[in-house]
Amino acid sequence: MGALRPRGTGVARDADPVVVGERAEGVLGRSYRALSVGIVSVVLLIAFEAMAVGTAMPVAARELDGVSAYGFVFSAYFTTSLFGMVLSGQWSDLRGPLGPLTTGIAAFAAGLLLSGTAGAMWLFILGRAVQGLGGGLVIVALYVVVGRAYPERLRPSIMAGFAASWIIPSVVGPLAAGAVTEQLGWRWVFVGIPVLVVLPLALALPQIRRRASGPVGGGPAPGPDSRAADAPSSASPSTDGSRSRAHPGAPPAPASASTPAPSSAPAPPSPSPSFDRRRIRLALGISVGAGLLQYAAQDPRWLSVVPAAVGVALLVPAVLGLLPRGTYRAVRGLPSVVLLRGVAAGSFIAAESFVPLMLVTQRGLSPTLAGFSLAAGGGAWALGSWVQARARVEPYRERLMTTGMVVVAAAIVTVPSVLIETVPVWTVAVAWAFGCFGMGLVISSTSVLLLKLSAPEAAGTNSASLQISDGLSNALLLAAGGAAFAALGGGAAGHTVTTASGSGSHPAAFVAVFLPMAAVALVGAWVTTRLRER
Repeated sequence: MGALRPRGTGVARDADPVVVGERAEGVLGRSYRALSVGIVSVVLLIAFEAMAVGTAMPVAARELDGVSAYGFVFSAYFTTSLFGMVLSGQWSDLRGPLGPLTTGIAAFAAGLLLSGTAGAMWLFILGRAVQGLGGGLVIVALYVVVGRAYPERLRPSIMAGFAASWIIPSVVGPLAAGAVTEQLGWRWVFVGIPVLVVLPLALALPQIRRRASGPVGGGPAPGPDSRAADAPSSASPSTDGSRSRAHPGAPPAPASASTPAPSSAPAPPSPSPSFDRRRIRLALGISVGAGLLQYAAQDPRWLSVVPAAVGVALLVPAVLGLLPRGTYRAVRGLPSVVLLRGVAAGSFIAAESFVPLMLVTQRGLSPTLAGFSLAAGGGAWALGSWVQARARVEPYRERLMTTGMVVVAAAIVTVPSVLIETVPVWTVAVAWAFGCFGMGLVISSTSVLLLKLSAPEAAGTNSASLQISDGLSNALLLAAGGAAFAALGGGAAGHTVTTASGSGSHPAAFVAVFLPMAAVALVGAWVTTRLRER
């Protein structure tokens, strides 16, 4: 029986007497089925939106006469989502994930409707900003739901479910969106998705209200696997939100909620927790700073140095204040988990963004064939997530993540080999499938480890840090890769996309992207050796 007890590292608890009969259940067992189907369906719809909207976006921009502002369609989403992540983290920690989740889904749907009915480009961009705020609220709240509602043994499986929910949208999404855009118009791609959210919400919300609502240690019980009774009153989160042991000599916690208090005098009511205004200001700083940097990058003039400098001045202190202390020094434990998420996601996404362009401009493939070269990646990613969810690999999770990052680095460094004419083009598809498998091992595992290392009352804040690290690394490494690409003659590639040859761009421009990203992935392999706290 003792083997089933958690090792003091999660939020939900297997040993609760209420769920003695639920211990053998999986995420699709009777107790968890509605919640699992509901929240995975929410992720499925978000994934479908991400894949489908990207297909319809060029048509929308052209019809709204806003091609010149095309970049702001994406940056508006990104900048507001950063603020939403931080807000959702605090909101979830203070009052539970139900509020930010429902508000986020409502904002996400409202943003889609606003963009889908926009008559001008500025309204379209405004809709994307509202949608980004909702997306940031939702993704962090879902992590908190997983931490509160599922015991530690089931979290790898539900994270694998999140990853698997991207498979069908990655294949069907662009094709379906293209057909809808051609037959019905681009607006239906935006206005049709909100209606589909009703069913997953109807399944998930009652379960979230029962299992994960309210603040930690108060309000509605977090569900049958609650760990609130296990946490000693003298234990407190460390300054970075990770778990820390009780101070020596601290008074022991009551054995149970039913133990009578030593004094009959009623305890004074504890003050209601409030939002950390400093973190809210930092969240605004990171959003505005990232927005200014992206504006400067999209308007390359000398005057753009001013918004770029202001953006850096806002962004740097905000990042240092919002991420766990020691993140960029790879301090052992939680800081290294957050750093690894950014290193892995940033290096992989930055490299992947240039794969279709290289195949089109250097090997003469059509855009459709170039896109299909990455099609197997969704299934391989889900397979990696499934492997890390197996109970038998749990003792070897850190080694598995090291292997995953080495595989990712090998895949990235293999891809530019097709710049040599004698190397078959299918090499890219094979290498990228292996790379996606490695990412499936790593990304889902960072989510599992983050919840394992987080104190219950800091799960939302730390989940927000994980997502911020992911998003910022994507943006910064994409910008660095784009700068290297342009500096070595890649800027001419855009003039050769429609031709069968890539004579307008130098192959070295692609090498200058892939090799540094492979080196960043190898740095991630080193970071995996610092995930375990000593």
